Amino acid sequence: MNHAHFPAAAQAAQADQAASSSATAHRTRARFGILALLAGGTMINYLDRSVAGIAAPSMSHELGLTPALMGVIFSAFSWTYTASQIPGGILLDRVGTRWTYFFALTLWSLFTGLQGLALGFVSLLIMRLLIGIAEAPCFPTNSRVVAMWFPQSERARATGIYTFAEYVGLAFLSPLLFWLEHRYGWRALFGIVGAVGVVFGGVWLTRFREPHQAKRANQAELDYIKAGGGVVDGSKDATQFAWSQIGALLKKRSMLGICFGQFACNSTNVFFLTWFPTYLVTERHMPWLKVGLIAVLPFIAASVGTLAGGWISDAMLRRGISLNWSRKLPVITGLLAASSIVLANYVDSTAAVIAILCVAYFSQGMSALAWMIVSDIAPKGLLGLSGGLFNLFANAAGIVTPLVIGLIVNATGSFVYALAFISAVTLVGALCYLFVVGDIRRIELSDLTA
Repeated sequence: MNHAHFPAAAQAAQADQAASSSATAHRTRARFGILALLAGGTMINYLDRSVAGIAAPSMSHELGLTPALMGVIFSAFSWTYTASQIPGGILLDRVGTRWTYFFALTLWSLFTGLQGLALGFVSLLIMRLLIGIAEAPCFPTNSRVVAMWFPQSERARATGIYTFAEYVGLAFLSPLLFWLEHRYGWRALFGIVGAVGVVFGGVWLTRFREPHQAKRANQAELDYIKAGGGVVDGSKDATQFAWSQIGALLKKRSMLGICFGQFACNSTNVFFLTWFPTYLVTERHMPWLKVGLIAVLPFIAASVGTLAGGWISDAMLRRGISLNWSRKLPVITGLLAASSIVLANYVDSTAAVIAILCVAYFSQGMSALAWMIVSDIAPKGLLGLSGGLFNLFANAAGIVTPLVIGLIVNATGSFVYALAFISAVTLVGALCYLFVVGDIRRIELSDLTA
């Protein structure tokens, strides 16, 4: 029986029935241990891709890199990251979650550490390209794990929690990272962050299991997950890949709409992960260690936004609001509010600038809930491919945004038009969710061949 066609309220009722039918057996909570692993891996993922932003001012000075060249360095990660999304998704569907993520995590952490040995533009560029390839399976894996381990009624919160880890790691570890860079230099910073990721790769390999393999999950928990639409029977649904599946997926308006919407969502995120410290130093003339303290605030705001988006979405669903609006409304609201970043161009005080940036990044955090929508609509046999396709569009923003900002700053000596560009893109993303994304329901494999 395919639970994806049931109304969300019916799925929640089924999950409750499964729970009461197993009332004599205590239901384990193994899925939350798995979620903690996802959160840890995601936190390291974002530390590794964003540490170059912290190192940028001193690194660019030592290596003689102009703003335009730094734009290329920031963008280069996303060239290979984006190009590797579909191959990474196919690999995930074929090889499975545990080993794909282990090799990805270990390799991207190794390449992060090797950035500290860069001698110039070319060697730094090569490492950024390799990090992009290695990180490609991360978010398709996250989406697949949520679809396997969580009933639909808990997926928004689960997605919000691992997305929360993206920002909270940067928020609370940023002062330490800025201090390490100031005390030991940018080369040591890369080495330390990379070593942490390699160690965590071993933790992942030791602790992660799919539901049907997990000894810590009892039958009551598995029944609860399955009744809510979770995929608990392993990777047996994996489907033979064909290039035509990509075009068939993009012909579905729900998939096409969320892909373009995610491009817009990620544009704001990319600004904060790459150019934000440089913006505070050059545009707002803040001293370096003060930047390390001030930069914490927008990341804290974004981390709260991710939790708020997931909580609001699941709360709306529990109250009988349709799945469409429960999932889409927080994303649309987040994109519209994130466009307020342009207001930073019109204020002078540091407090006002940081307040505006906090609101914008909080709102972007809410719109990051869109990853959970992939879990809701992807065909069961193509969870990896669907996540890879979605992330391909998301990280096209990682290519475009750093380059555009670098060219703007290089040409004008200012971030004014850069913030206007980000604001305009987020407004377009909101329009995609309003007018392109239709009903949110799981796409069936039979629909792709019809």
